[in-house]
Amino acid sequence: MIRTQVQLTEEQARLLRELSRTNRESIASLIRRAVNQFLMTRKPDRSALYRQASTIVGKYEAGAHDISVEHDRYLEEAFRS
Repeated sequence: MIRTQVQLTEEQARLLRELSRTNRESIASLIRRAVNQFLMTRKPDRSALYRQASTIVGKYEAGAHDISVEHDRYLEEAFRS
């Protein structure tokens, strides 16, 4: 684990100490869980997603010139086999 220093307001520290005593869990553990929850629920950076997607555009050949239009039909045919 990486050690880091975080500054909290008096109220945040008080509430965390209270929660820590109630749940019998360390303050560090509570903070790690809160950070994990934040990271898992945040909205993705759309521009980063577009950049990531653009790295594979045109990278592969499908052998069909109309796959971007007829992809549903091709998938249906593939799943039937």
